[in-house]
Amino acid sequence: MTPVEIRISEYAGYCWGVERALKLARQAAAEARGPIHTLGPLIHNPTVISALAQQGIEVLEDSRAKTAGTMIIRSHGVPRQVMDELAARAVAVVDATCTFVKAAQDKAARLREEGYQVVILGEPAHPEVLGIRSYAGPDSLVVEGPEDLPPELEKQRVGVVVQTTQSHERLAALSAALAPRVREMRVYNTICSATEQRQTAAVAMARAVDVVLVVGGKNSGNTTRLAELCAAVQPRTYHIESADEIRSEWLRNVMAVGVTAGASTPPEQIEAAVTRLREMVR
Repeated sequence: MTPVEIRISEYAGYCWGVERALKLARQAAAEARGPIHTLGPLIHNPTVISALAQQGIEVLEDSRAKTAGTMIIRSHGVPRQVMDELAARAVAVVDATCTFVKAAQDKAARLREEGYQVVILGEPAHPEVLGIRSYAGPDSLVVEGPEDLPPELEKQRVGVVVQTTQSHERLAALSAALAPRVREMRVYNTICSATEQRQTAAVAMARAVDVVLVVGGKNSGNTTRLAELCAAVQPRTYHIESADEIRSEWLRNVMAVGVTAGASTPPEQIEAAVTRLREMVR
């Protein structure tokens, strides 16, 4: 019987921003005096969040409940007013916001100051987008695609910023839809390079295999986007959080299986999935 080939995407797993956030969190835990929390999950990976809790770093969802100790700002960032509120209290703040997210916040603020109506391409309820919108102003719009644009725009000068984990295809579609409707448009491509690398490599791999496994948190925007992109070229794509979710029926009559992972997926989760695959295809 011909052995099943297992391919791992060239770019998969932790990005620089996630590694930086984890490093800052662990340093803060080692040095903290008093309770230490992250405002919302530091990254979107339940396994990692559980491990941080074992190190004494708990998740706090409401910044108003934090009156002492150390608060770590998650990699997705937070709304501007939250940072202002924390600064007014006796709370030590460790800002682990990804630098790409910071850039999107800065671009949104600049567009607002220069009189543009800001359009944010992203998931409306995602914490990163909520943070960006706080810099973009009350007249900003959040859309997931051209279909979400209103019939009439408030201004004829529009600026676009992007949730860092969106795809270039979505940005191109939105830009093409906006261009004929406005007098002036400025587009800031704030998709992070790590996202672009992972998406490009994953799609190329998906075209060359019979099944794709995308490893990472089900609540992770960038991992979900990877799964969507891979599924568009290889319908037999499965988004899993752990190796235990892999089913033997997925591997019937296959010659090659591809594995990729989101930017918030630790190496050990990828390794566990690959090990499980090897056991199942022997």
